[in-house]
Amino acid sequence: MPMAFILVNVEAGADKEVLENIRKIPEVKQAYMVYGVYDIVAILEADTLEKLRECVTKKIRQLDKVRSTMTMIVIEQ
Repeated sequence: MPMAFILVNVEAGADKEVLENIRKIPEVKQAYMVYGVYDIVAILEADTLEKLRECVTKKIRQLDKVRSTMTMIVIEQ
């Protein structure tokens, strides 16, 4: 099953709101607020690589107050 780590930057002060919205997405298995360059780290799983891509582009990146994302697709578990 395809899996990815998504690093998310959000608008200042919006981390809790965005985190709650990310956690509502079915493909998101875990999501955390973090300190550092990124604000949120999420772990996603989907049935296919295409569904994983759609989740990132159509669900996470389209959330209000998300500024940018970086996707790291797992190649070996």
